[in-house]
Amino acid sequence: MSIQLDHDELHRLLAALADSDIQEFRLEGEDFRLEVRRNLPTSVNNLTSPPVNAVAEVQAPQTPAIKVEASVPSNPPPAVPAARADLVEVTAPMVGTFYRSPAPGDPSFVEVGSRIGVGQTVCILEAMKLMNELESEVSGEVIEILVENGTPVEFGEVLMRVKPL
Repeated sequence: MSIQLDHDELHRLLAALADSDIQEFRLEGEDFRLEVRRNLPTSVNNLTSPPVNAVAEVQAPQTPAIKVEASVPSNPPPAVPAARADLVEVTAPMVGTFYRSPAPGDPSFVEVGSRIGVGQTVCILEAMKLMNELESEVSGEVIEILVENGTPVEFGEVLMRVKPL
């Protein structure tokens, strides 16, 4: 039996696990492995299993941490225009839903042409019903925003490009 999960199915599975009392969960397919662990001592994190390509951790105050490991990335992120050598790419540090503003109807954190500083919030990534603000690691001017508001994004997907100042 071959198991395959698309992004929405994975998101629903992780949400269901977050709402349950399950402490450990493992799902393996032919080309992936998903492990979810929470409320375990930190020594458990020293796994003897083979290395993995992607790890996303989501934590919030008074909320259990959930760790997702995948040995092979699911579908690759959508193709984006080639990067210019003079631009810094802002990438998604986790799988989630990209939001340009803090709430529907509010102004966007940044627009193309906006000048940003280190530590300035540039977007929100929602993962597991947690809103994670993504802060800029560089000062500069936003040259491109490559993702539409409300769009699911993959780990490592390019969200925007910034020309450093």
